[in-house]
Amino acid sequence: MCGIAGWVDFGRDLSAERGTARAMTETMACRGPDDSGLWIDGPVALGHRRLAVIDPEGGRQPMVDAGVAITFCGEVYNFGELRARLIGHGHRFTTRSDTEVVLRAYRQWGAAMAARLNGMYAMGIWDAGRRELLLLRDRMGVKPLYYYPLPDGVLFGSEPKAILANPRARRRLDADGLYEILDMVKTPERTVFTGMAEVRPGQLVRVGRAGISKDRYWRLTAREHHDDLPTTISTVREILADTVDRQLVADVPVCTLLSGGLDSSSVTALAARALAGPVRSFSVDFAGERFEADAVRGESDAPFVRDVVDHVGADHTEVLLDSDGLTDERVRAAVLRAADIPPAYWGDMWPSLYLLFRAVRERSTVALSGEAADELFGGYRWFRNPAAIAAATFPWLTSGSARYFGGASLLDPGLVAGLDIPGRRAEAYRAALAEAPVLPGESADERRMREITYLNLTRFLQTLLDRKDRMSMATGLEVRVPFCDHRLVEYVFNVPWRMKSFDGREKSLLRAAVADLLPLSVRERRKTPYPATQSPAYERALCDELGKLVVNGDAPVLPLLDMAKAQQVIDRPTRAVSLPYDRGGLELALWLNRWLESYQVTIDL
Repeated sequence: MCGIAGWVDFGRDLSAERGTARAMTETMACRGPDDSGLWIDGPVALGHRRLAVIDPEGGRQPMVDAGVAITFCGEVYNFGELRARLIGHGHRFTTRSDTEVVLRAYRQWGAAMAARLNGMYAMGIWDAGRRELLLLRDRMGVKPLYYYPLPDGVLFGSEPKAILANPRARRRLDADGLYEILDMVKTPERTVFTGMAEVRPGQLVRVGRAGISKDRYWRLTAREHHDDLPTTISTVREILADTVDRQLVADVPVCTLLSGGLDSSSVTALAARALAGPVRSFSVDFAGERFEADAVRGESDAPFVRDVVDHVGADHTEVLLDSDGLTDERVRAAVLRAADIPPAYWGDMWPSLYLLFRAVRERSTVALSGEAADELFGGYRWFRNPAAIAAATFPWLTSGSARYFGGASLLDPGLVAGLDIPGRRAEAYRAALAEAPVLPGESADERRMREITYLNLTRFLQTLLDRKDRMSMATGLEVRVPFCDHRLVEYVFNVPWRMKSFDGREKSLLRAAVADLLPLSVRERRKTPYPATQSPAYERALCDELGKLVVNGDAPVLPLLDMAKAQQVIDRPTRAVSLPYDRGGLELALWLNRWLESYQVTIDL
């Protein structure tokens, strides 16, 4: 895993810009703490920061061969098979790295090699013969990749900060960008920063003298499902087991992230079967807090984590967090620096994930996660809420769920009205629905559930993958996501909903596929989200911080706020239990202020 950066300017020789290119690269130091590389040749500069996972000695980048140069972030899990095939075509390898496999695959098949890759990746490939830069991102968007068009070329990087380190990129926020911050919908290709774009999952972006062109090498398609239920269950198990086996391959210590839920427990159990020794696992909880069930979380993770640990014989570590750590100035500065945007939803989960991953990194370099199972198998409540299913909008933003993603409550009503969030959301929904594949002859109910799944995989999951990538890579930890294997996604996406929910429970298909691996308590457990602190001390600290901003009077966020509502929040009595979904407006106001101060963003609304 790594961080990449680059710059192409067809009108200049970038040799004189080594300092700027290096500055862009060094913004990725947390993503790649083990090594740094910079390659410049005429109009192109490629930078790389490396987290050594495969072939620590031989995988240095940027890697150059026969007029082709690559800067690569991620992992290709089928690199062994591709390497053997390329050897059959006459290629000779000098390293054991997957980067060299990708480089030679490009030399053999050109951009068509993208369809042969199984993994999570983002890369920039410079082809000197074609005088062309190719930007490429994995099918599910596990690894991020951004670019900023210039009159004679482009800037690109794993994170916006790499691009913003170049003085040619402007730090501006317009109405489109503010909408991206406020609404829990990831608009493909759009970013918070004006003029900056994101490579879409499964997309190729070509940059040449004639300009920029974009192609999709992969997208979800609708296919007839012919397998019966027992065959479908066994196929899911077979693909998932193979995926976990592949993602355990590394030359560094590997672990799993374990919450005691069905998804992470499945990954942990499969990893335990595949490894020669005990699987190392990590969970997170809050020190000194007495858990209170609420509308989101019905039970604590801890008992279920213990059941899985005992069942599979894991080498387990529980990471305990507290309010002081979550509100620590250095932690919150590190989170914002990693995120590049103000976290608008469940703001405590960002520092919580950061602190968890920092602790994991002390013992492991790679972690396997259960992310994406809910979107793929139908784990969220809105998959079973008739009103959410029928609504002409994104199901997680309907009345039953929207309060969990509300971050605009303290913003000035005139500002919010001017953004026309309902209108923008409706437009985004229409665009997403128009993309959703249709299977001829499918019933109306099955077609709607296919649409709901598509919306979750392409508009909701992207926000979660981005958060996990940023917080993990900020600590130099690589998180792999077995449920994002495109073979599994393609197969399960086309399983009829009646089969996915055959026993009337959430994630029926996954539950059946891994039932023999898990203790009864986990097999029967309902979906529970990632834990958030309920500490009143945490909420009080946030209120006090907002109070100081108001008293000082010069905070950049103040002109954007409804000051009467802000004062009400500051003055409200301390609550016995702090509910995460009631803190959205407070969290956003504080993160937005930090972002405006740190990033020196020009607001152009």
